[in-house]
Amino acid sequence: MSLLDVKNLRVEFPTRRGTLVALDDVSFSIAPGEILGVVGESGAGKSMTGAAIIGLLEPPGRIAGGEIRLDGKRIDNLPYEEMRRIRGRQIGAIFQDPLTTLNPLYTIGRQLAETMTTHLPIGPGEARERAIGWLELVGIPAARERIDSYPHEFSGGMRQRVVIALALCAEPRLIVADEPTTALDVSIQAQVIALLKSLAREKGTAMMLVTHDMGVIAETADRVAVMYAGRIVEIGPVREVVKHANHPYAQGLMGSIPPLDRRVDRLQQIDGAMPRLSAIPPGCAYNPRCPQAFDRCRVQRPELMPAGATDAACWLHAP
Repeated sequence: MSLLDVKNLRVEFPTRRGTLVALDDVSFSIAPGEILGVVGESGAGKSMTGAAIIGLLEPPGRIAGGEIRLDGKRIDNLPYEEMRRIRGRQIGAIFQDPLTTLNPLYTIGRQLAETMTTHLPIGPGEARERAIGWLELVGIPAARERIDSYPHEFSGGMRQRVVIALALCAEPRLIVADEPTTALDVSIQAQVIALLKSLAREKGTAMMLVTHDMGVIAETADRVAVMYAGRIVEIGPVREVVKHANHPYAQGLMGSIPPLDRRVDRLQQIDGAMPRLSAIPPGCAYNPRCPQAFDRCRVQRPELMPAGATDAACWLHAP
């Protein structure tokens, strides 16, 4: 039984020159305890998908079609206040810039405790103790001494850990993590990844992990969705997508990762650039850059279809 179900999600941005479609017919689900990695170049729609799920689309962006269900209940059409309650309690969000999440005027202990007393049936004393526990869990040294510090008194990596503690402390059932390890150096990155994985395993938290770092995905995710120009072009078990991608774009992405077991003189590269939202080509959006494109790709848009162990939106796999 999946915890999060996204069906045919469409996000539009009305502009003076017409409506731009930022997400076009995106569908996926995440089960409790599962980590779904979402990858793709900048502008593919990864962060937009996360923002739509947590109800924080930047206006004038709006959900124009499809539905988002959390535990069977629709959440994409809720009033702002109701969604706000769900956002802290049932959905936790980790953003890539900790300074946008933390309030510079409050100590981190107060921010953690307030989040917990708002969403959990506990008093201030217990909330403070739990806050110290969460800070220790995310690897803040001397948490008991540092709980009354302000955000500016922490380094960037430490602030990001505080943000992760803040997202997790109300024990949400779903976490949307948007590039949670971008600002961190590699050793801290590994700790954060281990923490997210253990949470998924032990607490059964479902997680959507948005990143463009394939190493993080290979290390963390159970399944991976590859996005291109506002659509999912391939989705499947992480091992299969990394080792045997079936969509030419996913193959290009995976081919750009240097292998550790052998020497290669040149890495694969994908020529061209992601199309602008105002100029998405007809047919498969990837066709101008695709070395394997043929006539059908230029006129008819493929849906996801079975391709080996994954699903790929590519006419090469049409029955």
